[in-house]
Amino acid sequence: MTRGRFIALEGGEGAGKSTQARLLADAIGARGIACTVTREPGGTPGAEAIRALLLGLEGEGWHPRAEALLFAAARSDHVERLIRPALETGKWVICDRFVDSSRAYQGGAGGLSDADVLDLHRIGSSGLLPDLTLLIEIDPDTAAKRLAARDVAGADRIGGRDAAYHAAVSAAFSRIADAEPHRFARIDGNGDAAAVHGAITNAVMPMLSRP
Repeated sequence: MTRGRFIALEGGEGAGKSTQARLLADAIGARGIACTVTREPGGTPGAEAIRALLLGLEGEGWHPRAEALLFAAARSDHVERLIRPALETGKWVICDRFVDSSRAYQGGAGGLSDADVLDLHRIGSSGLLPDLTLLIEIDPDTAAKRLAARDVAGADRIGGRDAAYHAAVSAAFSRIADAEPHRFARIDGNGDAAAVHGAITNAVMPMLSRP
């Protein structure tokens, strides 16, 4: 049986990753390919429980090292219980965030070294990387407008951090993609959902044509 393909969508707050993950899964499914959509942190009962600890507003929060450990633990469960089994049965997996988010948030903006974040990923998830990572990039004004519309009831613990933090996240994503262009497709996310989906479809099309 042919192994499935693993695609991750990355980007800062308001980039539209969740919407684009669903649209991409629909487009892949329309070609007769079984596809699973999931998210991080989350995707399994254990990982969803950790998500509540990380993003909920109760308590005093976590310092970057504890955050990184919790994300790595959630990802380990996610990989072992959902992602790898799906890939091994030939399904494609579309994931809203993966390890590059930890590298950008807990690493670039949180102050941990990239090597430390990747070491946690190596230990927890055997270093699994997506076949393709779609980095959706938007300008700060677009992000602010989308977040104002989305977070009318308030942002989560990480999304609600200050502008300097999120600028550091964006810069970290850019550095990672510059350093590893072989596994990234950079997508202009400033247009409407249909335009962004078109750019994503173009980036994914070569994978659809390969056996």
